[in-house]
Amino acid sequence: MEEMKSQQGGEAIRENSPPAEIMDMETLLAQEGLGLGNIPERGDIRTGVITAITSNEILIDVQSKADGLIAGRELDGINPQTLKGFQVGEDILVYVLEPEDNNGHVVLSYTRAQEEKDWEKVESSLETGEAITTFVEGYNKGGLLVPVGQLRGFVPGSLVSVFREGDGGSPEDRWSEAIGKEITLKVIEVDRSRQRLILSERDAIGETREAIKDQLLDNLAVGDRVSGYVSSLADFGAFVNIQGVDGLVHLSELSWDHVDHPSDLVKVGQELEVEVISIDEDKRRIGLSMRRLLDNPWIEKAEEIKEGQLIQGTITNLTDFGAFARIENTDLEGLIHISELSMERVGHPSEVVSVGETLALRVISLDMERHRIGLSLEKVDSDEFAEIDLEKIQEELGGEGSLEDMLSSAEADEDADAEGTDADAEAEKDAVEPLTDEEPDADADEEEEDEEEDAVEPPTDEEPDADAEVDEDAVEPPADEEPDADADEEEEDEDEDAEGTEEAEKDAAEPSSDEEPEEDSPPDEE
Repeated sequence: MEEMKSQQGGEAIRENSPPAEIMDMETLLAQEGLGLGNIPERGDIRTGVITAITSNEILIDVQSKADGLIAGRELDGINPQTLKGFQVGEDILVYVLEPEDNNGHVVLSYTRAQEEKDWEKVESSLETGEAITTFVEGYNKGGLLVPVGQLRGFVPGSLVSVFREGDGGSPEDRWSEAIGKEITLKVIEVDRSRQRLILSERDAIGETREAIKDQLLDNLAVGDRVSGYVSSLADFGAFVNIQGVDGLVHLSELSWDHVDHPSDLVKVGQELEVEVISIDEDKRRIGLSMRRLLDNPWIEKAEEIKEGQLIQGTITNLTDFGAFARIENTDLEGLIHISELSMERVGHPSEVVSVGETLALRVISLDMERHRIGLSLEKVDSDEFAEIDLEKIQEELGGEGSLEDMLSSAEADEDADAEGTDADAEAEKDAVEPLTDEEPDADADEEEEDEEEDAVEPPTDEEPDADAEVDEDAVEPPADEEPDADADEEEEDEDEDAEGTEEAEKDAAEPSSDEEPEEDSPPDEE
């Protein structure tokens, strides 16, 4: 029988219709919060009730067909102080890691739930601009580390109040005293995917970088010496942080010597003392210098050079406007302007000089402040500097007296040298006998013939020379004195020598054997 009627004549009921309690089971599950739509999903954040706490796990009712479980690494990640505060029957916020494990439990995490809650909080603070109060947990070379709930935030050093920084360039010197101290911060960047949370103390207290820079610019003056630390390096120089504001030490201001890169001299974090050399209030820039605090070797070397001085210089470089020359025995260079190369018009310095050429040059200008030396090739022989050249000569000679006296003395020395040279030449001429094949000097031959004739043939019919008589008187002793025996012997020796000389000359003068000898009367002997 397919249908049955109720005793009251009511509507028929099919035999295969499910019972009422079976039809209402889905509704009952939904009413109890156990319906199919309440199954936990990965990433859900739910509020559960703690049902049991053991040393290895925490059971939580999350209104699912199975209990939730916090165990293992997730249990160890809970702060011990927080863990002690948990009580059975207490509500707890959890994060669903796995909807069901091998045992049918829902795997939960307390710390992840707190992190998600904290992310929502900081995102809300970023939108509203609300400040967050926490404490300094640590630091690194870039800034401070702070906890925000279960999150860790970072405060860059440039966003920390200048009044919190300590003295010194190292992170320890700057931040060690801030550890454990309360700090008020403003959220300026949130990125969940990168776990990035950036905060600022200056923004929180209204201490903007521009306000600090304005205050610093008002208090600084060119020539001030200040201390700071190297905050960063660039190819063109080093940035030095002074009371929270960066100033630039240009590459040329690091040292008096040539520097290829700032890293050759300084490093990030190094504390430095620098001098303020420029302040640009319009561009809000501060120029600093390290080398101004050091002795300038250029000045010391240039002090030995005087304007108007003649120097030796080697051409090192040519430009359209002139030539650069390195001064001899120094590493200083001066400029020979193109107008100082020649009296004539010069189109390019290469028309007059070349690199590597060494020339005599004139120093025409010295600019100690700008470290510039002006040189001239055209004025080397200029009358304008004649007096300077003479004074330089006098200084080098180390003489005393006026320039005229020096010149007169020099001329006298030259004359004496010339006379001495002539005398030496005459002496050398007398000392050197002429060669046998050269013609003898006629005057010399005549003098020799006269001497030979006087020696060979005594004068017979001529009066004796008065000078000879005087000489004989001078030789003979006075009448009243006894003649000196030694003198007589010397006279006899001299007579014998003279006779020998006369015989030798007579033999030399006799003709050869084939010629008739001349008859000469023998000389009278006295």
